[in-house]
Amino acid sequence: MAGAIAKMRLITVKMPEIYVEGLDELVKIGRYSSRSEVIRVAIRDLLKKELWVKESEL
Repeated sequence: MAGAIAKMRLITVKMPEIYVEGLDELVKIGRYSSRSEVIRVAIRDLLKKELWVKESEL
């Protein structure tokens, strides 16, 4: 899976201000290095849960 992250692609996402504030707080407290990292981790975890795990169960 790490190889899939090697090539990055820029996308634009609109989200509620409260989400952006939450992302910024996670960065501020040092949990993540950037908003982008927070979003990548969240999407990776969602894909694991909703797509990749279910496919492997088939």
